[in-house]
Amino acid sequence: MPRKNRNEREESGQRRQRTETRTQRRKPNVDFTVDLLDYRNVNLLRQYVTDTGRILPRKYTHLPAHYQRRLTTAIKRSRQMLLMK
Repeated sequence: MPRKNRNEREESGQRRQRTETRTQRRKPNVDFTVDLLDYRNVNLLRQYVTDTGRILPRKYTHLPAHYQRRLTTAIKRSRQMLLMK
């Protein structure tokens, strides 16, 4: 018996449904200047870190690459100074 391609499976009702749906992550919507991007500005930095402490990627932050790099170093410095956990 020949194997059915994708279109034939969809027409015959054999398409598999995904049971899981991903929840959208809330994207931080903060406008700031580079001057505010400092390791001592903990309130700003916390908006770019998840509850578990992971730094949000550019996909979610929508920051330019050089801002994202500065943000990452600021968060890491803040962690070393024990201002953030």
